Amino acid sequence: MFTSVSVSAAAAALLPPLTRRRSPPASRVSAVSRRRIGSEPLLFSSSSPILPAAAMATDGAASDVGSKKKLLIFDAEEYLAVSLAKYTADLSEKFAAERGAFTAVLSGGSLIKALRKLTEPPYLDSVDWSKWHVFWVDERVVPKDHEDSNYKLALDGFLSKVPIPTGQVYAINDALSAEGAADDYETCLKQLVKNGVIAMSTATGFPRFDLMLLGMGPDGHIASLFPGHPLVNENQKWVTYIKDSPKPPPERITFTFPVINSSAYVAMVVTGAGKAGAVQKALSDKQTSSDLLPVEMAVLQDGEFTWFTDKAAVSMLQNK
Repeated sequence: MFTSVSVSAAAAALLPPLTRRRSPPASRVSAVSRRRIGSEPLLFSSSSPILPAAAMATDGAASDVGSKKKLLIFDAEEYLAVSLAKYTADLSEKFAAERGAFTAVLSGGSLIKALRKLTEPPYLDSVDWSKWHVFWVDERVVPKDHEDSNYKLALDGFLSKVPIPTGQVYAINDALSAEGAADDYETCLKQLVKNGVIAMSTATGFPRFDLMLLGMGPDGHIASLFPGHPLVNENQKWVTYIKDSPKPPPERITFTFPVINSSAYVAMVVTGAGKAGAVQKALSDKQTSSDLLPVEMAVLQDGEFTWFTDKAAVSMLQNK
């Protein structure tokens, strides 16, 4: 079931813990209908989330068995950040209890700023940061102190402010070529699978990260998987490389779609009117397989995919 929720400031702080909810089957955007929730919190059926007071839900038909998609729309980015922090902290608690580790995959861009509430009370003290293992869904092949480095962006805005053990932050080897860095990163992931840090998907045979925190470009690209580029069709490697990125810098490494789609949870954080066109296409029921944007190719095999958006990002969707 695809669920759309418009979330106010108060409601953002009330989004419920995820620790006891398993991912139910179903998900794909289809025809939508709206219904307003009253002043009290409402518990939906087992195939829907618990939603906060004063929210608006939109339910549609579903067809992707084994996964679930939700759309959260926030009045302001500040409320999005509050909700994203709670969502991430709840998943951290869930997987730390179940597995003894929490594997979180970061991207670049505005995503890191959206995580800022995790660096503040209560999460700074309540989260068990010792269980975190941090990875990147993609990285630019530049020195770690370069302004284009996703590692530097995350270090400055997030990692330097929380006590995650440095040995559990897995950056690329920036002394290698793009191809070498991709191979080295995949080797690292395979060793962590052997050690039990990263889970494996029994459904796909690819690594199953607990949470991927992703962003999307105005062209609908995610990670370093760009529209029309051959890499979107890579289905064997875990990590691959690109030397001709349409967005600078040209040399990057990136997770492939089989890895992204094996995730247990994905938070897709998209804000701003500049991305409204890609959001409309991704969430429209008028889709054809011949012209899919990369973001449309992110379909979890057995997991939960949540869009964290603001009103500007969904403005074209709402006006359809």
